[in-house]
Amino acid sequence: MKKFIAFVLSALTVFTMSGCMVTIDGEGSGSSASEKSGAIGLSISTQNNPFFVTLAEGAEKAAQDLGVSLTVVDAGDDVTKQVSDIEDLVSKNISVLIVNPVDSDAVTGAVQAAMDQGVKVISVDRAVNGVDIDCQIASDNVAGAELATQYIVDTLGEGIEVAELQGTPGASAAIDRGEGFHNIADEKLNVVASQTANFDRTEGMTVMENMLQSNGNIKAVFAANDEMALGAVEAVAGAGKDILVVGFDATDDAIAAIKAGRMGATIAQQPDLIGQTAVENAVKLINGETIEKSIPVEVTLITKDNA
Repeated sequence: MKKFIAFVLSALTVFTMSGCMVTIDGEGSGSSASEKSGAIGLSISTQNNPFFVTLAEGAEKAAQDLGVSLTVVDAGDDVTKQVSDIEDLVSKNISVLIVNPVDSDAVTGAVQAAMDQGVKVISVDRAVNGVDIDCQIASDNVAGAELATQYIVDTLGEGIEVAELQGTPGASAAIDRGEGFHNIADEKLNVVASQTANFDRTEGMTVMENMLQSNGNIKAVFAANDEMALGAVEAVAGAGKDILVVGFDATDDAIAAIKAGRMGATIAQQPDLIGQTAVENAVKLINGETIEKSIPVEVTLITKDNA
C-alpha cells in the first residue's frame, strides 16, 4: 500500500514554472486519444522575443486559471530543436499541442506525427503548412502590415523611397506581413531595399546600416517586427538620419521608442490574448467540444497619439 501511495503521489507531482502548472509526465508515446493525459504542451519558437514571452505568459495564466497542466518549451529559433521538443512533448502523453513554429514548413512532419498519435493541434501566431490542424489562432498579419504601410504613405506621401526588413524566411507571419506591406507599397511607394533580418534586433541594426550605405535617400522603413525596427532605429540614429521607422508587435520597448519620437508607429497585437485563447480552446478540445478552425485576433495601429 505504501508503495502504491508513493507511486500515486509521484504521478501527481507538479512543478510551478513561470506561474504555470507544469506536469512532467513519464508516459511513453503511442497512446490513443482516449488514453491521453489531459495535459497541454506549448512549443514556442523563441523566448528571446518579448512578444512570445507575453504569449507564453498569457497561456500560463489561462492554464492556471482553468486548472490544467501546461508544459512550455522554447525552441530558441532552432527548427531541429523544435521538432525534437514536439516529439518529446508527445512522448509525455499530452492531449493537445499548441505550436508556434520557427518555420511553418519544417514542423509539418512532427505535427503530423503528433496528430497520428491522437494529439490535437493548435497553431499560434504562425501557421503549420501542409497539414490540417484543429485550429489556427493569429493576428491578421496582412491587414496589420497594410495599416503600417498606409501610415507611411499618409505621413510622408506617395513615391518616397522605403526599405523593408523581412522576418524569418518560411515563417507565415513573415510571409503575411510582407504581403500586406507590398499590397500598399508596390502601388504607392518606391521599395528600394528588402532583406531579412530574421526578426532579430541585432540583425535589424546590421542590415539597416548596410541599406543606408547603399541607399542614401531612404525616407522610411517597414520592419516586420519591433525587434528589427528597434535595430533599425539604432542604425538610423548612428547614421544621423531622419527616417520614419514603423514596426509590428507593440512591444514595451517599441512603445517607449514611439513616445520618445524615435519610432513612428507599430502594430499592436494581443499576444497574451493569443496565448489565453489557445489554452481555452485546447481545453475545449480535451472536453470533446468543437472549435473554430481559424480564430483571428484584432490588430491596431499605434502612434504617438495613442501610445
